[in-house]
Amino acid sequence: MKIVYIHQYFNSREMSGSTRSYEMARRMVLRGHEVHLITSDRRANPCYRGWRQEDIDGIQVHWFPVPYRNADGHKQRVKSFLRFAFHATTRAFKLAPDLIFASSTPLTVSLPALLVAWARKRPFVFEARDLWPELPIAVGALKNPIARWLAHVLERETYRRACAIVALSPGIAKGIQKQLQQPTPLHVIPNACDGDLFGSSHNECQGFRDQHPELGEAPFVLYAGTLGRINNVAYLAHVAKHCLDRCGADSPKFVVIGHGAEDEDIRAAAENLGVLGRNFFMYRPVSKREVVQAYQAASLGSSIFADVPEMENNSANKFFDTLAPGTAVAINYGGWQAALVQEHDLGLVLDRDPAKAADAIVGLLGAPERLQVCADNAHRLAGSQFDREDLAEQLVKVLETAVHDFRATNSSPSRTCENESGPTSRSLFQSQ
Repeated sequence: MKIVYIHQYFNSREMSGSTRSYEMARRMVLRGHEVHLITSDRRANPCYRGWRQEDIDGIQVHWFPVPYRNADGHKQRVKSFLRFAFHATTRAFKLAPDLIFASSTPLTVSLPALLVAWARKRPFVFEARDLWPELPIAVGALKNPIARWLAHVLERETYRRACAIVALSPGIAKGIQKQLQQPTPLHVIPNACDGDLFGSSHNECQGFRDQHPELGEAPFVLYAGTLGRINNVAYLAHVAKHCLDRCGADSPKFVVIGHGAEDEDIRAAAENLGVLGRNFFMYRPVSKREVVQAYQAASLGSSIFADVPEMENNSANKFFDTLAPGTAVAINYGGWQAALVQEHDLGLVLDRDPAKAADAIVGLLGAPERLQVCADNAHRLAGSQFDREDLAEQLVKVLETAVHDFRATNSSPSRTCENESGPTSRSLFQSQ
């Protein structure tokens, strides 16, 4: 079948950032489907003005220039969301798909999917990577009451008209379930571990240390990802300070790879704390392929967020990229990922008090046998529950079933999908 896959922030393995849409689309192609992925070129000055089409591993990627930076203000972000939605709609209309699959964030990616599905009478499947608009409201990014109302209307219409919904965590599924007014099939398919990319051992870890001799042979905690306000990576600079005070020259090191709105603030905080260049190091983003060596060399891979309860439903890529090569995990938030860390003994759920977090990190890194157990458990869980091949197969089945059921029941002019399939279905995790 011909799938139009709409995701505003597509990245291949040669780019930095999340590669879920690339990995899933590539596997759709391998299963015989024609995939057209509509996305944005986020560079400030792209060398073209209209659409550009590129074949990436069989995926037909359609790029439209919509500059975007994590440091952009809320108004600028909304403009980029709406601009992309408008142009994605025109492109999707021309492609005449058998199925439209829209993956948030932002929620506005559902606009072109809803319009094209309605006009061409095609099934529409929605993937929720976060609960929108609950999350932007929680962090203060959506304050205008009219904008909030419109966002909630879009949320309800998206869920109502989708033939199936994919949630990236059990918590996201629970939030969606509360909004559903009909038995729409709801599946939990989280982010995944790419075993073929990260491999099964740390055999390439020396390459990262060779590139960064300033790290020496000391164990280090890795953070690789966005340096946004919601991430609060400055927390790690304070943890590094307490580690330095406790251990002196033997302190574990902290490595931050990424960029974002808080880049300079984190650097300034680390410098003021006296840890920058001593046991706290910041590097520019690298491609997904290149970051593999950093995860293989790390003693702990971290996923960090500010104290925003709504973020506990997140399906953080950093968490799964840590599991993939068999590296112990350190996170500082609760929710389903914290439950996995504790249940499977993967590493540490850090206290938000940097002093207590430092104690826990120093303790685990000072117990090599215990650390190895956590690493082995991480690698085992990556293969047993979060293997990309298994989860991609689940997603493809969701899309194929949506098309089959839509064709069997037909659509009505007033609705994109008639969800009369009985009880809501779920995969991988059961929503409680």
